[in-house]
Amino acid sequence: MARAVCIVAECDTSSSPVVCKIVRRISGVAGAEVLEQVYPRGMSEVATPQRIPRRQVLSWALWDWGTSAFSVLITTFVFARYIVSDYFVDPATVAAYTANGGADGSGPAKVAYDAAVADLTSAVGWALGIGGLAIALIAPVLGQRSDAGGRRKLWLGINTGVVIAVTIAMFWVEGAPQFFLLGVVLLTIGNVFYEIANVNYNAMLLQVSTPKNIGRVSGFGWGMGYVGGIVVLLLALVGFVLGDPPYWFGVTSELGMNIRAIALLAAAWSLIFAIPVLIWVPANTAVQPGRIGLWASYRKLFLTIRDLFRNDRQTFYFLLASAVFRDGLAAVFAFGGILAGAVFGLSNTEVILFAVAGNLVAGIGVFSAGWFDDKFGAKRVIIWSLIGLIVTAIVLFFAHDGGALAFWIGGLVLSLFVGPAQSSSRAYLGRLAPAGGEGELFGLYATTGRVISFLAPTAFAVFVTVFGATYWGILGIALILLIGLLLLVPLHPRFKR
Repeated sequence: MARAVCIVAECDTSSSPVVCKIVRRISGVAGAEVLEQVYPRGMSEVATPQRIPRRQVLSWALWDWGTSAFSVLITTFVFARYIVSDYFVDPATVAAYTANGGADGSGPAKVAYDAAVADLTSAVGWALGIGGLAIALIAPVLGQRSDAGGRRKLWLGINTGVVIAVTIAMFWVEGAPQFFLLGVVLLTIGNVFYEIANVNYNAMLLQVSTPKNIGRVSGFGWGMGYVGGIVVLLLALVGFVLGDPPYWFGVTSELGMNIRAIALLAAAWSLIFAIPVLIWVPANTAVQPGRIGLWASYRKLFLTIRDLFRNDRQTFYFLLASAVFRDGLAAVFAFGGILAGAVFGLSNTEVILFAVAGNLVAGIGVFSAGWFDDKFGAKRVIIWSLIGLIVTAIVLFFAHDGGALAFWIGGLVLSLFVGPAQSSSRAYLGRLAPAGGEGELFGLYATTGRVISFLAPTAFAVFVTVFGATYWGILGIALILLIGLLLLVPLHPRFKR
């Protein structure tokens, strides 16, 4: 790789942005490209270096590798499943249900048991919906303020630390009905701070990539998250689920001790792999030194959105559409473990085995999406992925009595479509981004997704509450995906790159 020296030539004009021509002077390699970027007047950050140290890229990606433990072990396949399990149902109701033949039984005992489980899952849905509303109110401004003050890495560390602390506290959620509220509160708090941490993390993408490799770096981080999820799931499975107790370190299954130990594993995994990004990736440069008031932050946010609505309507509507369908994509994972156990009867072991397979299939989807994206266009990939997700969800809804096999088939198909929808959505926005405005647009993309992150959990909870059975939540998720699809289809933007 040739070494380069950047020469920045400034121009003084009152009517146009400052144009910075970055000329790469090559040592020993001919045919170098001349790169030209545009930066608005007053922007404090100069051109991104054309060669990012690999150590920084790897350190950034390791955060996703590590915190995937919270996503897959806590919010999706283990802890969320645990707090809606029989441990937290009235023992008398469970005893009557079991004596009546369990899942194969009928009559009042089964009705009472199904209603109790539906109440638990509905409560989780409502709690996550409230947490999503909190994210909507605070995440955009917190992300904006961390960028303005050059404290993005600091707040990534603080938010990650809160997530780890909450995950450790989950160890004390014993398998008994009186501990259900504690479990739901910890799950909600952890999810809020995890989502806010992701705002900071996603914004750091522009610090560890260049305009030429932002897609590859983004995909690398996403892929690392999937692989990290697989590895930590296998550790959880081998260490605390497979076989008979005692498990590693003498852990038993009494009062859900083995599941609670998995929470400690998730916390340790997150802590270890979150450290590199805090050490090796530099802090972002402040773009607005000094403090800005809370109301001023909200005013600035609204002005940015208003300007986008007036001058780039297609981009504005894509941000809206993607926010909706990305919330539906998140719900596929958030409620996957709950549906697997409560509706399709998978055991804890089977849920974790499915999670391993699901992450593997999702990873395959992500890595293959780039080829389809380049050949057919990002919009087509997103549309067909959403159609595949909606159709599969509806089939799963009608197959809710099909048992584990129905979930394995439908769940793996869902996993296959989720990755391409996510990665092509980011590629789509990258093609919309104007030169010099990439950071702001990607930051807005990250925050708009959080603004309505309460939609899918709320829709899930409403369907379960109204119809009285957990499997109806599947249609709540499908509805959000359909709304996002309908918002996306009419868009025909003029790509800027």
